Amino acid sequence: MNEKGDESPGTAEPLDAVERSMVKLRRGMSRQRLGRAAIREHNLPVDVQVLHVVDVIDEGPDDACQEMSVGLVASRLGVDASRGSRIVAESVKLGYVRRVASQEDGRRIHLELTAAGRSIVEATRRTRQDHFARAMSGWTDTERSEFARLLARFVQTYEG
Repeated sequence: MNEKGDESPGTAEPLDAVERSMVKLRRGMSRQRLGRAAIREHNLPVDVQVLHVVDVIDEGPDDACQEMSVGLVASRLGVDASRGSRIVAESVKLGYVRRVASQEDGRRIHLELTAAGRSIVEATRRTRQDHFARAMSGWTDTERSEFARLLARFVQTYEG
C-alpha cells in the first residue's frame, strides 16, 4: 500500500486471483462433500456431523493449557452450544468420542477420541489426501513442497 492507503500497482491482481481461488476452493472442498466421499469410499457407519466432531477433536485444542470441550467443538463447527452438545452427545453414544474428567479441574469434562473415532479420522484423512494427491498429480515434488509451505504460512497468518 502507498501512503494514501491505496494498493500498490500490481498487488490487486494477485489478491483478486487469491480471493477468487479461495471462493472456488471453499465451495469445492466443503466438509460435506469430502465427508460424504469418505463415508462412501470406506463404508463408514456415521453421518457427516459425526465426522465433523471427530475431525475437530482430532485437531486438538488451540494451545497446551486448553482442553477439548463441547464449547470449543461448537465454536469450531460454527454452531450454537446446544447444537454442539447434541452432535457431541451423538458421537459419544456411537462410541467415537468419550467424555473424560479434566486433569486440571475434576468438575470439568473434556473430550477424547476412542479407538473407533481415531479409525474414522484416519479413513477420512486418507480420502482427503487422495483427493489432494489427484489435484496435484502433475506437480513436481518441489512444487508440492512450496505449495505446502506457502499454504501453511497463509493459514497461520490468516485471521478470517
